[in-house]
Amino acid sequence: MPKMKTKSSAKKRFKMTASGKVVAAQAGKRHGMIKRTKKFIRDARGTTTLSAPDAKIVKGYMPYDR
Repeated sequence: MPKMKTKSSAKKRFKMTASGKVVAAQAGKRHGMIKRTKKFIRDARGTTTLSAPDAKIVKGYMPYDR
């Protein structure tokens, strides 16, 4: 059986925590910041863990990173 491949786009965008959760950058911060509230910009700083349904999809993209 050949090795499974990791999606290159996923390995650049996501990281796995030690407990198996998926960490990703906050969405909605690429452009159009003038219309965002200061509270949104503050809260969307850094990274966040993905929800369970989204994490399940990403884990399929990275078979060896569990």
